[in-house]
Amino acid sequence: MAEKNKKNFLKKEIIAWVILIIILFSVSTFFGRNSGAPVATVPYSEFIDRVNSGDVTSVEIKMKENYPSQVIGTLKDGSFIDSYPPGNIDTLEKDLIEKGVTYDVNPSNNTFWMIFWNIAPWILIIGVWWFFMQKMMQGAGGGANQAFSFGKSKAKLFLDNKPRVTFKDVAGVEEVKEELKEIIEFLKNPKKFAQFGAKIPKGVLLLGPPGCGKTLIARAVAGEAKVPFFSVSGSEFVEMFVGVGASRVRDLFKQAKTYGPCIIFIDEIDAVGRHRGAGIGGGHDEREQTLNQLLVEMDGFDPHTGIIVMAATNRPDILDTALLRPGRFDRRIVVGLPTSKDREEILKVHGKKKTFAKEVNFKSIAQQTPGFTGADLENLLNEAALLAIRKNKKEISQQEIEEAVDKVIAGPEKKSLILSEEEKRAVAIHETGHAIVNTALPTGDIVHRISVVSRGMALGYNLQLPERDKYLQKKSELMNKISALLGGRAAEEVMLHETSTGAANDLERATDIARKMVRTYGMSDKLGPITFGKHNEMIFLGKELGEERDYSETTANLIDAEVKKIIETSYEKAKLLIEKQLNTVMTITNALLEKETLQGEELKKYLSLVKKEKKRIAKKHSKRISTSS
Repeated sequence: MAEKNKKNFLKKEIIAWVILIIILFSVSTFFGRNSGAPVATVPYSEFIDRVNSGDVTSVEIKMKENYPSQVIGTLKDGSFIDSYPPGNIDTLEKDLIEKGVTYDVNPSNNTFWMIFWNIAPWILIIGVWWFFMQKMMQGAGGGANQAFSFGKSKAKLFLDNKPRVTFKDVAGVEEVKEELKEIIEFLKNPKKFAQFGAKIPKGVLLLGPPGCGKTLIARAVAGEAKVPFFSVSGSEFVEMFVGVGASRVRDLFKQAKTYGPCIIFIDEIDAVGRHRGAGIGGGHDEREQTLNQLLVEMDGFDPHTGIIVMAATNRPDILDTALLRPGRFDRRIVVGLPTSKDREEILKVHGKKKTFAKEVNFKSIAQQTPGFTGADLENLLNEAALLAIRKNKKEISQQEIEEAVDKVIAGPEKKSLILSEEEKRAVAIHETGHAIVNTALPTGDIVHRISVVSRGMALGYNLQLPERDKYLQKKSELMNKISALLGGRAAEEVMLHETSTGAANDLERATDIARKMVRTYGMSDKLGPITFGKHNEMIFLGKELGEERDYSETTANLIDAEVKKIIETSYEKAKLLIEKQLNTVMTITNALLEKETLQGEELKKYLSLVKKEKKRIAKKHSKRISTSS
């Protein structure tokens, strides 16, 4: 986007300069058409002789107070001569008429007009130049003084005349709101804290995954406290020119002093707050100068009374330690993923301006969206609204919302992808296998929807939801989760007597869980409660940057053997469950081929067959044990 704006600006600049050159050329031609040729002043007698000899083609006679003051003649070669007649011009006019020379009598310009016509072109040229320079600088996004304001802060100021966000607009995150109430109370009544000698935190750092509402929370704090709010991005401090970032930091805090008490909010502070010395060669670059100035302003010799700095980041692991110490960002608040109850409240907030059908159940939608952030939920309802508009409906129904859930999780429906009957049956068996194994397991999640409609990169789709938000998982639950992931491949092998490439992603996810069970969670009986390998991960993002191997090759072989054992045990378990539910697999597969999508009460009816078979097998097994005893 920035590159596109830059290209547009350069294009506008070139066009402006071309137009300016054309105007200057036109003005020069217009005002200087009579000044390009030389003008020679000659005695009046010689002027008369040149007229009589036929050298003069036209004459301009300038009058002053009814007397001729100057005569200007145009010669055949295009040059000019002028003279000042001593008296009347009756003889001259007679000679001009006889020789057929055209002439014109004009009143002579006074001094004012002479000066004006000499200065006017330059006034016009300067005015046009200033106009285009002003337009070009505005196009660059900096206003008329862009070239002279590099060191000025780019922070946006929100005052009382702006619409305010309050905690009513922020659903969920009740603990976060509680933590911030002291900040709001201080901004409203700083004297109350001064009486007890208490110091309010100078800085508040909001940590959490992208889309969880960190920026919205900062605005809500300013709205609740009813104080001015400065908003700036961390990347807006740093420029290619040395010293600009530090200058902008100084200017920002200088402005904040005049509006105090106020809040300065720095979004994505990791852009300017990274560890110092982390550049090439550990040099003292422009970003480090900016960070040094920020550190001084937050905890320097000159205290900024009433100024609270709030910042947001999803990369706290890369921030400089000096920025995180007490006296700067004293308070760190984690804004995590919303719970099921929080998601329900967030959906209600984002749904205020939308029209929903009476059957829409936000609680059900919240249960279908584990791991969704506030931004994801807002996007979900927007997608549902677009689907309702596409279908020419007057209100958003539960059907559009559930379709939007599928679209957000798995991608848009690919109607152009047409599978053969053989492929479609294999996909149906695969998805049915997932549902059967997941339902038959004691700790499996609830299967909410099965579909053989292609979405995104998936040929089929199986939506499984937990009964509640889980924060801990037992070894048995992880084993069952691997079995459920391998249920599709197991169903293919049992029903079709061969496997396909459709289980590639399932195998990858199952192997990842099994490897973490052995290396990270210490769930291997052979290797014991030990972790292997030191992992460097991005906090909140869950992305592994690298691993430091701290175990031998023999141990690595044992790890691989244990991972393989977990996968094989879980796979055999999944195959056994499919073999015991063959009739149910066929029933659900045929229904899925006919209707393409099964959900709601209809799906519960088919899955109840799995539960009945599960009880029958358990009862038969208990009878066998009692007989043998």
